Amino acid sequence: MSNGESSKNVIEKFGKLEKFEGIDFRRWQKKMNFFLTTLKLVYVLSTPMPVVEMSDDENVTMQQTQRQTKWKNDDYLCRGHILNGMFDSLFDVYHSVESTSELWETLESKYMTEDASSKKFLVGNFLNHKMVDSRSVMEQYDELLRMLGQFKQYNMNMDESIAMSSMIDKLPPSWKDFKNTMKHKNEEYTMVELGTTFQIEESIRAQEKVWIKKPTGSNSVNMVESSNAAEKRKGKRKF
Repeated sequence: MSNGESSKNVIEKFGKLEKFEGIDFRRWQKKMNFFLTTLKLVYVLSTPMPVVEMSDDENVTMQQTQRQTKWKNDDYLCRGHILNGMFDSLFDVYHSVESTSELWETLESKYMTEDASSKKFLVGNFLNHKMVDSRSVMEQYDELLRMLGQFKQYNMNMDESIAMSSMIDKLPPSWKDFKNTMKHKNEEYTMVELGTTFQIEESIRAQEKVWIKKPTGSNSVNMVESSNAAEKRKGKRKF
């Protein structure tokens, strides 16, 4: 496959990637950097334009002129690819920036700062989040997992034991006894195992609500149901 065909394939694949719309700048920047590196254009971001110096040697002058011409062409292409990787609303804002390096620095200056603010927001949102009794615990657990997943987009990693301890602390008021029991256990859990434990507990609580709502028949039936509930708790709550 020729270099021309390779570049064409790369550009076609890049066209399918999500365009930058003003959020998750670091992730978009890494993808763009990889794309420009593949096309051998990324050097213009850090290499100034070659200067043509006066020389008595025409060959030297010609070589310098060729290098400058190539740099200008690559700079134009690089800038075009970066702008093409943006939504139209951002393209309209930045298309007038003349050089690629200036465009790159402008984007970094604006969106790196916003990413830093986003980090603070994400951390605060996770720490302040509390589960409520009016919603499924597993549904709220999944929301917290998604928050932790967003941390990775900003290269932030929370220690898993701290994350799980936080999850337990966030359980709703009606889970107070369960929460205290979990806190005093010495076993180590993975995040998946913790989610399974929450799921089992929520399932048992849902079954108990059904039994409570059933019309009372004979005392013997109620005793059997109570006995079954106790056995289920004993067998399933092995955390």
